[in-house]
Amino acid sequence: MTEAPSPYRPPMPPERSWWWRLEDASGEEVSVSADYADQRFPSQGDAESWVGEWWHELADEGVTAVVLFEHERQVYGPMSLEA
Repeated sequence: MTEAPSPYRPPMPPERSWWWRLEDASGEEVSVSADYADQRFPSQGDAESWVGEWWHELADEGVTAVVLFEHERQVYGPMSLEA
């Protein structure tokens, strides 16, 4: 089975290397409003704090799971946002 190519992401400055891929129930990436899209963080803790603060709003936008990346390396996930 071949994996679908990831969408293009512009290079990230090293000080903002942590980001979340926002997924729906089928594992597809979700497009969300600009308030939540393309967030980048200086540390893993900052990224985790952000998703902990905004998970309910993300769920309202159709996000059911998140995957944490450092640059292009998957750190963990998918992690469900469902209660």
